[in-house]
Amino acid sequence: SCLQLGLERFHGVCILGFNSAEWFIADIGAILAGGLAVGIYTTNSPEACHYVAENCSANILVVEDHTQLKKILEIQHKLPHLKAVIQYGEELKEKRPNLYSWKEFMDLGEDVPDSQLREIIESQKPNQCCTLIYTSGTTGHPKGVMLSHDNLTWTSLAAGRFIALTDATEKQDLVVSYLPLSHVAAQMSDIWLSITFGAQVFFAQPDALKGTLVDTLREVRPTAFLGVPRVWEKMEEKMKSVGAKSSTLKRKVASWAKGVGLQTNLKWMNGYSEVPVNFRLARHLVYKKVRKAIGLDRCTKCYSGAAPITRETLEFFLSLNIPLYELYGMSECSGPHTVSLPQAFKLTSCGKEITGCRTLIHKPDGDGTGEICFSGRHIFMGYLNMEEKTKEAIDEDGWLHSGDLGKCDKDGFLYITGRIKELIITAGGENVPPVPIEDAVKEAVPIVSNAMLVGDKAKFLAMLLTLKCIVNAETGEPGDDLTPEAVEYCQKLGSKATKVSEIISSKDKAVYAAIQAAITEVNKRAVSNAQKVQKWVILEKDFSLFGGELGPTMKLKRAVVAQKYKDQIEEFYAD
Repeated sequence: SCLQLGLERFHGVCILGFNSAEWFIADIGAILAGGLAVGIYTTNSPEACHYVAENCSANILVVEDHTQLKKILEIQHKLPHLKAVIQYGEELKEKRPNLYSWKEFMDLGEDVPDSQLREIIESQKPNQCCTLIYTSGTTGHPKGVMLSHDNLTWTSLAAGRFIALTDATEKQDLVVSYLPLSHVAAQMSDIWLSITFGAQVFFAQPDALKGTLVDTLREVRPTAFLGVPRVWEKMEEKMKSVGAKSSTLKRKVASWAKGVGLQTNLKWMNGYSEVPVNFRLARHLVYKKVRKAIGLDRCTKCYSGAAPITRETLEFFLSLNIPLYELYGMSECSGPHTVSLPQAFKLTSCGKEITGCRTLIHKPDGDGTGEICFSGRHIFMGYLNMEEKTKEAIDEDGWLHSGDLGKCDKDGFLYITGRIKELIITAGGENVPPVPIEDAVKEAVPIVSNAMLVGDKAKFLAMLLTLKCIVNAETGEPGDDLTPEAVEYCQKLGSKATKVSEIISSKDKAVYAAIQAAITEVNKRAVSNAQKVQKWVILEKDFSLFGGELGPTMKLKRAVVAQKYKDQIEEFYAD
């Protein structure tokens, strides 16, 4: 069908929509027809869509519904290579030249002889580009990461074997597709690993990340599941709020079981193998029920990736006998580079490198921490039409520089300590990685949803805080009402507040004192005075995809927040 519409070799087929079978078919069809498969985030503005479509010289655009189509119609006149637009998720509202429904698009292929397609497939080489992943750069335009056929096929086979996925001929794995397919993590896990090992893929609802994901998990009961940290944190919050409402006896049993779960799992992590009696009892009374409630009762492989996850969340799930296996990588290495395994697992480590992948710690300091660099067959071809940027990423010896700081322990486990660009360098010249301090504050104050440390080139550190509030399920916009758990927390402190605005406008004594006390506690553990948080402010709105402060995988966009709240940040340093 792509060929019939005049798709030219190495021209883009852009796909703009939520995960679906049509997304997979368009992606794979584009590749086999000799084009480039290009995902566009559904949250992109018309301008951002235009940038990607123009950058990859798109011939064809595949959109889900009228909402996405409207973005394309706005920019269509500025896309000289565009030949056709296809809409798959709903019936067309109007006829337009070169606009096709999914059925019309499928029918076009009837007239193309198989021999023509076979000829194109046979002319393709393993080292040629077949997919573009646009990475949301923190600065400037996104860069088109060029991945070859070999990048995708080698990585999916190497990663799948490393984590011991079963071939469908023996036992079929079941997975849920819900993370954006324009991101490398979902593309590798949902499309390429599933094809390589014959896994069965179920598609979640488009509002999965706004709360319906657990319903899908309960229905599907997947055997493997990849969650981003925000997904695991949301589950943790929900489970804690349900737990808080149960009877005293149930709470005592759960608390006992969590203690047993954490102790036993930590012992296993350090090489013990026995299964204690109290653990068996706890499994029967608590763990099995918890897994069933969140749809993970058949799931032997729970992964977390795409952003750093807190130790608190890892320990919470470990205490319920749900070890979260962290994995680490980037678009530029076709997705994964290191993975944790049941038999090779250390809390807070991203695991060991996949067989065939190599790691170098560049310019390590006295502590062994330096920039993490990769090499292997999973390394990308370069950025599309950006030779300078490619040279910055891959050095003369072929090492890909990740921009992440980390170290390896004596057993070959990799630990990430932060991003080089994220490092706050104070006026006194001290390097401060923000994430550990932000995590410590979030752990110390249960009412805090997001925390962002600031203080680059400044005399001291300060922090922006947001509170846990109820989110509009339709739009994803955070509201003013506190979540039930947050209200309960306020009551315990002796505050009557139910809204974020009430806390801020009255400078609620109880809440402000509790936050200050927690920050003082965190400061006591600081490595040096330069790493202490001196001032803080509560923002009126929580961070969200809707507001632009979080990226598609819920990663904090620091530059956006710094720009949006620059007045509040300047206030810290005014006197």
